[in-house]
Amino acid sequence: MQVTITFMRMTVAPAYPRFLLPTGWMLEHGVHPSVADYRYLQDRVGRSCCWWMRQAASDELLSRILAQRGTAIGLLREYSVVRGFYELDRRDPEDVNLSYFGLFPQAIGRGVGRAFLDGVLREAWRGPTRQVRVNTCTADHPRARQLYLQAGFRPVRQVDELWNVPDRLGLDIPAHLRV
Repeated sequence: MQVTITFMRMTVAPAYPRFLLPTGWMLEHGVHPSVADYRYLQDRVGRSCCWWMRQAASDELLSRILAQRGTAIGLLREYSVVRGFYELDRRDPEDVNLSYFGLFPQAIGRGVGRAFLDGVLREAWRGPTRQVRVNTCTADHPRARQLYLQAGFRPVRQVDELWNVPDRLGLDIPAHLRV
């Protein structure tokens, strides 16, 4: 599949008023999922966007990533039900990468995405953070790029990549991305 990746960064912490999640929704920071639970989160959020890299990784590699100092995972919950997740890479506490962020399909369109991202960004800016980075691509949800722009990210560069997504993952490659 061929994608265009947009690399974005934010160099100033959010200065706008906090976006609040609806009643019954909450962010849970500092989660330590098992490899199986992590694969589940990746699949629920990323299946429709062809998130394949972590799904193709071995259990051993995922276990190392999850145990790595600086990997921070959190969940978005509606009451006790998980509705999304995020992953921050804080190995360099001054340069935080929002590695993964997204909603489960049943949470999309319910007006929680902006507040979810706001809560994650405020978590990312805790500490000596000087910038937060994220990248999005043409396989992501069509509103992802606009959401990042609204939150204060600015594009740095774009690159075109050809991804050889393993058939064994059973992902449906959208027609507009097939080569």
